[in-house]
This record gives sequence, structure tokens and C-alpha cells, in this order.
Amino acid sequence: MTVYRKMTKLLLIMVLIATAAFPVSVLAAAGDINSIEFESSAKVELIVGQTPKQLKVYANVEGSSSKKDVTGAVVWESSNTGVAKVVNGLLTPVDTGIAVIKASYNNALTTVEVSVTHSFKELSLVHTSAGIFKLGDSGDKLLVKANVTGGQSATAIKDVTADAEWSSSNSAVLSITAGKITLAGEGTSIITAKYKGLTANFKAVVQLPYSAIVLKKDNVEIKELELLMGDQPVAVSAMTKAGADTAENNISADAEWSSSNENVATVEDGQIKVTGAGKAVITASYLGVSKSVDVYVRAPYEALLLTPAGDQALFMGEGLKLKAEVRNAVNSTLDVSASAVWSSDNQLAATVATANGAAEVTAKAVGTSTVKAEYMGISRSFKVTVHPTVTELKADKTELKLFTAESAALPKVSGTKLDGTTLDLSEEVEWTSANEDVVMIKDGKLTAGKPGTVKLTGKFKTASVTAAQAGIRAASVELQVEVQDKVLILLGPDDNFVVVTGEEQPLPQINAVMENGDERNVSETIEWELSGANAIIKTTAKGKVVKGLVKGSAALKGTYANKTITIQVTIEQKVNKLVVEPAQLEMNIKGSKAIKVTAYYSNGKTGNVSSLMNWESSNPEVATVKGTSVKAVAEGNVVLSGSYQGIAATVKITVVPKLKKLTVSETRLKLAPGSVQSVIVTAIYDTGKTAVVTGSAAWTSSKPGVARVTSSGSITAVSKGTSSIKGKFGGKIVTVNVTVK
Repeated sequence: MTVYRKMTKLLLIMVLIATAAFPVSVLAAAGDINSIEFESSAKVELIVGQTPKQLKVYANVEGSSSKKDVTGAVVWESSNTGVAKVVNGLLTPVDTGIAVIKASYNNALTTVEVSVTHSFKELSLVHTSAGIFKLGDSGDKLLVKANVTGGQSATAIKDVTADAEWSSSNSAVLSITAGKITLAGEGTSIITAKYKGLTANFKAVVQLPYSAIVLKKDNVEIKELELLMGDQPVAVSAMTKAGADTAENNISADAEWSSSNENVATVEDGQIKVTGAGKAVITASYLGVSKSVDVYVRAPYEALLLTPAGDQALFMGEGLKLKAEVRNAVNSTLDVSASAVWSSDNQLAATVATANGAAEVTAKAVGTSTVKAEYMGISRSFKVTVHPTVTELKADKTELKLFTAESAALPKVSGTKLDGTTLDLSEEVEWTSANEDVVMIKDGKLTAGKPGTVKLTGKFKTASVTAAQAGIRAASVELQVEVQDKVLILLGPDDNFVVVTGEEQPLPQINAVMENGDERNVSETIEWELSGANAIIKTTAKGKVVKGLVKGSAALKGTYANKTITIQVTIEQKVNKLVVEPAQLEMNIKGSKAIKVTAYYSNGKTGNVSSLMNWESSNPEVATVKGTSVKAVAEGNVVLSGSYQGIAATVKITVVPKLKKLTVSETRLKLAPGSVQSVIVTAIYDTGKTAVVTGSAAWTSSKPGVARVTSSGSITAVSKGTSSIKGKFGGKIVTVNVTVK
């Protein structure tokens, strides 16, 4: 028995040593449970009355990376069932407090802490202001506390000011952070706090601590200030306006002062200092309230006059005397040249200095500078342009032609610099007209008056140059201007202008119709241009002519004054002869016929020139001609005459009435063999005229063996039978049926 106990004790000791040396996980076989753990190790927070929450436990299995759900197999235990109960992992909150939930499985154990509270039912805001604030408030008046009901118990109250989320509906009125209000301006804003899904708010009204600000000078309220240049600083006080229950308070030192234009007046703690003439608005602001006063600073003088006036131009080394005068009345002028403040904004180009009671500008280098004179709040400035040394003056044109009432720009004038380059001096030159009735100069332009010729002269503008006057100032330029009447239209020949190759043709005559209605021949003065290379314009002893070179066409363009005219030119091969078809015509009244004319050229070719003949009728009352068409007008004879390239052609035309019908004296004859009978044929015309044309008719017999007919209309019976005798004249036919018995 003793031996058995000793062996048992020894065995236990060996197991303990093995357990210490080798952890369970090492000794465990595959599939054994190493440890267990909750699905989440985070603290569980529950609210009394909340639906129970299911907890889950997972076991770590030896030899597997996955976890096994052992929720239903573990043993559950709550450290405080008065706070939370647990059955098969289903956790039910009971009352406020802390409990530890234990889960054990075999020899494995895991725990999780559970906190149970009551739900938050109400969020309320606590403040002492009753929602009314005044700008300038501080301390506890600006504090708001946020309390929430619930938590430790159903009736517990907790301060959550620091944890709540705060906001203001109008940041221009106030802002709030962690329950502390910062006032910004007059108005209304809604202050809101949010915590755990609960919201509370109240309306905050921010008021002014006083009704308004007034500005006073010498204890008298002011609305505007009138000051002069040179005045001493003026003290202005900013006061809060007294109310029924408040006294007036001087806030000048606390207010924020500003000037809308510090070039006129500056302000500091209510001290207004004049800096220049003009208007400035002085404003005092305090706790969101502002008050302004208009300050007008005037100069003691109305105007500053400079002599010479306007922008000036100088050449290198020249000087210009300046005079400054002030005016405060119509007849009151004071010379302030010596006391005025003179300045040049570019002293590299020009300097200005005073000496002996006067000011003088000196040109130093090429460039521009603005020279300014200031005196007691008024000023005047002008631009000085310094030009380099110039040796020669030229205009870009010396002659100009204008039409009456026409305008043109003045010529550009340039000077030659020492390096040979040019400088535009147009703006420095003044032009004068020797006769303003012909040309007037106005606003930098020339305006033509009546016709004529006039000389314009350009010289440098007059300048009060006092030292080293440049020699170029004595130079001048001239412009000769011719003014012509304005042309309304140019009139030329109606037909195309035809020139024969190798021959010369005088230029066409052109008449100009002027705007005043006059018409004049300008053939000698019009300027011609000829397009193409088929013909040329050349000058001969008899004047200018067009010479044809190669067959083709060209455009002859003539320009006179303000108008141009274009004449089409046809250059043709020389013609040797013309053939007219027909050479003579017989026509009926009102009838029309076309005449064809074929030209045989020197190169052996032919061409239709019918439309180029310019036909004329010897008697238009008998027949007229237009182009290639002849029209008969009345009975008679007429000769058409035409020519082309100097070759004449004629066509004889006879106009006769139109034959309406023919009649014969006998239409049926019965004759004995050997007998003779004559018939008479009469022509009836559309004019009503009749004529016997028996002898002029063409006679035929259908059976000459029965009856024959002579040219005079005599019919002779030959033998028994029948025959048809026909007479034809003017396209009409008459028939005589003859029976011989």
C-alpha cells in the first residue's frame, strides 16, 4: 500500500515536470483544442431593455488554420447576473453596471467585459442669458451647457458639453465651440447641440449694446467736414448714442478708424489729417456698428495754368521755359512758378528745375517724360517728348489729287537721324494752305473745296525753346494738291472695239459727265491700260493708237478722275474679201430674212461675220435692218450697205406684196380639134391689188397630144380626149380642164 502511494506520487511529479517542460499544444495530438476565444474581444455595451445579444465562441484546433464554432458546447457564466445574464451565449441586459462573461470548454477559458447602461432619453441646453446677448458680453454669459438624461440610471443627468457637436445657423452673428459662444454681429442665430442621436437647440438674439454711433467735432454732431489744403489736423470723437437708460460713451480709442481715400485725408484715433484735394469718407466702427462722415478738401485756388500749355516736343539739348500761375477769380492771377513743386517722372529724358523765379525743362536724352506742377492741392501736367538730332525733313508725298468734297490724310513727315535712319515727326508738324477755298486743313485732314491747285506748307509747331534751338526747326515741307470736279459717269462707244492684226486703230472717244451735269470730251486726258498680249497701246505722231498683234481679245480700261470705263477689244485676222448671201432679196411686206456674210481671211480661213457688218438701209420706210435680220416694211426697192475691216458690201432688196391667190378666166373648155382658146390669169395680193400675170405663169399640159398650151396662155385642141392645163405663178396654181370632141 505504501509502495503504491509512493509510485503514484512519483508519477504525478513526472507529469508536472513534463507539463512544465512541454506545453499542452506541443503534447496535444492533431484535432485537439488548443484555446477558445470570443468572436470579438471588444467590450460589449448594452442598454437596459435592449433585445438580447448572441455571443459566439470559436475554438482553435490543433493542426488546422480554421476555427471551430463551439458556442453551444461551452459552459457560460456571468460574474454579476444583476447586471447581465447569459444562457447558451444569449446575453440579456438587466441593470446598470459591469459584468464579466466567462466561457469555458474542456480546459480552455475566455472572458469578455459587458457594460450595461440606461438609454439617453433627452438632451437639454442650460444657459443664463435667456437667449439674449449683447455685443461686448463676456464670461459666463457666453457659456452653454449640454445635459443628457439617462446612462447610469433612467433619471441620471450627465454633462456632455465637451462631447457634444455644436453649430450656429448664422456665423455672421455668432459661432460656438464646446459650449463657448463668440459674438460676431447683430442678428439672430439658432444654436444647436447633438449627442448620441439626440438634438437640442435654442434661438439666440444678439443685440447692440447701444443704439448707434455719432461723430462729433467740438462736442457738436457732424455730418460732413469742409477743409482746405494746408489746414491743421482736425479731432473728431466717436460717441455711443445715449439711450433712455444709458449714458453717452466716448469710444474713440476703442473704435476702428478708416479713410476711403488716404490721398485726400488720413485718420488715426479720430485725428483727421489733410493730404490732398478731393473727397474722402472717414468711418469709425465699433462692435459691428459704423458711422461715417464725408470730408471735402478743397484747394484755395480754382486752377493752375501752365505756359506753354499742352504736350511739348524738344530736340536733344534744347530747353523750354515754363510758367505756372494760379487763378481764384476771373481777373486774379498769381505767378507761383518759383513756389510750385515741379517734377519729371523720367529725369533720364528730361529734367525740370527752378531758377530766378522761373522753371525750365531741359532735354537730356531721347525718350518721354511727364512734367508735373503742384501747388496747394491743384496740379497740372504735360508730356515732353525728346527727339534725337535730325538733319533733314521729308514728306512721304509731294503731290496729291483730290475731287471736290473729298478728304485725305495729311502726308507723313519724317526726319533723318545721324545714323541715317528716319524718325516719324508727323505729329510735330503743322500744315497751312495757301488757298483754303481750294483745300482746307481741319482735324488732321485735307478737305477739297472748289477745283484748282494749291500749295500746302508744313512747319514745326511753335515752341518756346530758350536754349540751343535745333537748326531743323527752320526746315519745312511742301505738298502740291490738285482738286478736280467729280465725274458721275464715263461714256464710250456702244459697240465692241475691233482691231485688225498688224493694223492700228485710234483709241475710242470718251465723254465724262460731271456731277454738275456738264459733259466734256476727255479722250486726250484719260489714262488707258490694255490687258493681255494680243494688242498694245502705242504713241504715234497722230496720238495714241491700239495695234493688233495676235488674234484674240483684250480689255481696254480707261481711268479719268474718280471713274473708270472698260471696253472689250477684239483682235481679228485681216479679211481679204466678204461674200454676202444672198446678194439680192425679194421679200413680202412684213417678212424677215437673215443675211449671212462670210469673211475670207488672209491666212486662208473663213469666218461668219454677219453680226459685225453694221448694216444700214438706204430707205428704212421700205426695209429696216437690225444685226443680221432684214424686215420688209413697204413695197419698193432698197439697198443695204455694210462694211467690215473697211471692206464694203451691199444687198439689193425688192419688197413686193404677198400673193394671196390666182384666178383664171376659164376653168373648163370644150373644143373641137384644131380650135384655139386663150385664158387670162389674174393675181390677187394681200394689199388688195390685182394684176394679170398670164404671161408670167408657167404653163403645162397633162396630155399635149390632146391639148397643148403656149406661154401666153393660148390653148390649142389637137385630138379627141381630155387634158389638164395648169398655170403656176408665185407658188400658186390654176387649172383649166379641156375636153376635145
